[in-house]
Amino acid sequence: MPSVTIELYAGRTLDQKRALVKNVTTAIVDTLKVAPEAVRIKIVETSKENSAQAGVLVSDKK
Repeated sequence: MPSVTIELYAGRTLDQKRALVKNVTTAIVDTLKVAPEAVRIKIVETSKENSAQAGVLVSDKK
């Protein structure tokens, strides 16, 4: 069973998440020839205050 974890900054709408999981599922089904029911997707949201790049919090970047 394909399993995908998608990490996003918080703030996406429910409709955006619905579209994302639908499109990712379709891509996996078409590429791997598996049933949609076999595809598992987990969305992990984090705030910009809890993420950093190059030693700088994303929330501090302009």
